[in-house]
Amino acid sequence: MSENKLVPFSTNPLEKQVGGDHYKECEIQPVEYIHANKLDYFEGNVIKYITRHRTKGEGKKDVEKAIHYAQLILELYYPDEKKQEELFDDLIERGRHV
Repeated sequence: MSENKLVPFSTNPLEKQVGGDHYKECEIQPVEYIHANKLDYFEGNVIKYITRHRTKGEGKKDVEKAIHYAQLILELYYPDEKKQEELFDDLIERGRHV
């Protein structure tokens, strides 16, 4: 019969990492920095991926992910006004209402 071990409730989740140890050497855990600075999902992912690119073993891929999330921030929070106007005009031409 297999015995399951339960994790005690007193364990601090900030001391535990599931799936590696690439954040263990950080002075400040990315999750603590993200939370303390009230960053959103996109901003938090930029921090997460750029923090671990040297230590997790997926260096270039993690930098590309950080760049992708930064591009999403630009697109969603700072949209190109001309692009927005073109999209609006295109919708009007198709007879759609926005």
